Amino acid sequence: VERLRNELIENFQMRPRRDLRHHAAIGPVLLQLRANDVGENAPPAVGRAYDQRCRRLVATGLDAQDEQLARAGGGGVGHAKARSRRQGLRGRIRSRIKAAIATVNVKARMAAIKLRIGTRGSPLALWQAQDVRGLLMAAHGLPEDAIAITVIKTSGDRIQDRPLSEVGGKGLFTKEIEEALLERSIDLAVHSMKDVATVLPDGLVIPCLLPREDPRDALIAPKAKSLADLPKGAVVGTSSLRRQSQVLHVRSDLKVISLRGNVDTRLRKISEGVADATLLALAGLKRLGLEGRASAILSVDEMLPAVAQGAIGIEVRDDDKAIRSLIAPLHHADTGVCVAAERAFLARLDGSCRTPIAALAELVGDTLRFRGKIYAIDGSVSFGAEREGVTDAAERIGREAAEEVLAAAGEDFLLRTGGAQ
Repeated sequence: VERLRNELIENFQMRPRRDLRHHAAIGPVLLQLRANDVGENAPPAVGRAYDQRCRRLVATGLDAQDEQLARAGGGGVGHAKARSRRQGLRGRIRSRIKAAIATVNVKARMAAIKLRIGTRGSPLALWQAQDVRGLLMAAHGLPEDAIAITVIKTSGDRIQDRPLSEVGGKGLFTKEIEEALLERSIDLAVHSMKDVATVLPDGLVIPCLLPREDPRDALIAPKAKSLADLPKGAVVGTSSLRRQSQVLHVRSDLKVISLRGNVDTRLRKISEGVADATLLALAGLKRLGLEGRASAILSVDEMLPAVAQGAIGIEVRDDDKAIRSLIAPLHHADTGVCVAAERAFLARLDGSCRTPIAALAELVGDTLRFRGKIYAIDGSVSFGAEREGVTDAAERIGREAAEEVLAAAGEDFLLRTGGAQ
């Protein structure tokens, strides 16, 4: 039995300082070691952990088997039967060693990994990054200190004295984070998908979307319960041309001013009387536990959401297979389908122009239902399209809806209505 045990341990190469590169179960560990510049030869500590753990497991698991084999050898049991028992024992040992490898694999990964999540520093952005960290911890058995959150100040955070439409629109809240990702100072980035430009920098992808929160907009108005309740000439504060155009489309008598800042800042400004009302994404309010501050939740017929509003995306380097495999379990396929249709609509319409654009795709059973609109900034006119089809055709559905809108509005409509969403 001792010879058999040692033979199996040698077959599994459980010695300290062994080269772990060719063991199939070690792949995920090596990917994490590589990410931390440890190299492909696992450090002695990892080797010792494998060796000690597996030897203990084998020794414990063989107690009963040792006794049986000893009795078999001294009790006249035939050689064939003894060989059969040894083969069964060999199989059981192999299974237990493989299980031990998987266990130590997770522990080694937990000890070696140090993921860096890049994010903006607003309370909502931090909530989203912490949510991703919690999901990764749960999916891979990682401790909290294995995943660091790196706050990066973006152009959108720094520029507070002008509407974003005047300085670049989409991408201002992601540019510096994406630069850090390309420079490898972070391993992944967490974004509100409505802030992400239609074209990503070369070498970056967003392969993972979390389950979408409620995409609707919320009205914040201390003295009104709906847009219709606002008095004539009331002031609505928003930096979103999409919201501005839709407000003016139904209430041309209202005055719209620019109102910048994170969720808490805009709520405070409304409390201070800077404006009579503002509009915020319901998803952000819910994530921060502030949905009670909403005076009304606007239906998508009243206020069509921004493209990908309520969705959180994880951006990574396209060639980083290790990180891509780690975030893969977090991906929500239904959200991915809906966001793909909406972003295809945006990509066809947006181009280099910045136009008030709204869209929403929803799954009803196996059918994808899409609606999208573009607006004049003053709300005087809008053009929309609706489509439905199979989920595999999500991007085509979005593009075809955009083509219908362009056919109705004319290509020059985009040139006449510059702005950001």
